[in-house]
Amino acid sequence: MAKGEKVGMREVSERAGVAISTVSHVMNGTAPISEEVRERVLEAARELGYLARRSARASINAVNRALLAVPEDALPDSDVNLVSWTILNALTRDCEARGVRLVPHTLRRDDPVEQVGAEARAARADGIIVINDDRSALLDAIGRSGIPAVLINGEDPNMHIDSVTPGNRFAALKATRLILDKGHRRVVHLTWAGRKTVERRLDGFLDAFRDRDLPLSDALVIRAEGFEPRHGEAAVKAWLEAHPDRDGATALFCAADNLAFGAMRALKQAGLRVPEDISVMGFDGVALGELHSPPLTTVSVPLEQFGRAALDLLEARAKSGQAPRAAHRLELGCDLVLRESIAPAISQPPQNIE
Repeated sequence: MAKGEKVGMREVSERAGVAISTVSHVMNGTAPISEEVRERVLEAARELGYLARRSARASINAVNRALLAVPEDALPDSDVNLVSWTILNALTRDCEARGVRLVPHTLRRDDPVEQVGAEARAARADGIIVINDDRSALLDAIGRSGIPAVLINGEDPNMHIDSVTPGNRFAALKATRLILDKGHRRVVHLTWAGRKTVERRLDGFLDAFRDRDLPLSDALVIRAEGFEPRHGEAAVKAWLEAHPDRDGATALFCAADNLAFGAMRALKQAGLRVPEDISVMGFDGVALGELHSPPLTTVSVPLEQFGRAALDLLEARAKSGQAPRAAHRLELGCDLVLRESIAPAISQPPQNIE
């Protein structure tokens, strides 16, 4: 057929050598069709591009407008918000491809949690997309609104709304196993409080020690005040001042690349070399990691896939109407990116010996 020419069931029926009604039954599942005929129809539909176009049309029927609720601290365009901006940019592209209009809404801690649902109704939104904010009160209120909703990069412990998140616990387990495989036995986990997703990374860190029957006393935990590089730098600086011998640790696993960037600054200021004196692992896989000296070994999170997966869940929720549908929590797998900030463990020299 000529490029750009409209393809419908008639063209599929001609290519497959069946009646138009047979094509309709195959596409809609409205009558039993033999496996041989079904495969022939589907093959013709694939060859003509009809199947892809039909799927694309179906994916935009239920949600044409969505309220995008984002915490105000995720909005500034800066190096410390690369994770949020990568998610937002990919989501915007996915929405444009599907014809979904986004209506932005800033989440502020002092605002009533019911405000998100009210804003969505005022905007005549078909759904709500929340990014990074997994406060239980907020998610419970959105669930009560009755508007289809999905949370990106967060967890809803009460499972009132659908969510898409990295496989944080398993990814942290995999990352810590790599560190242990390098011979490190006393490892520090640098994290911060407040996010359920980040707590899962701590869980995975501890899981690795349990799996190897290693004492949890060798799994050290430092909590920074936040996720920014300056917070990581301050936390590691304070730890080094309190523990000049690093408490025997030979590796540092950070719950975010941002923390790792700050930690590496603090280590350098203390005269320590990475990875010769102490190995460093990050988590997120933001672009700046490969530009650091040394380049940062990290957990790569599929940030650009969150939007597509979230829209699929939102569409399915919107299409289900009032039919019972349990909340779905979709975890996406993460990969390790091996660079130069991790090295095999070596015995530490005695400290403070003249």
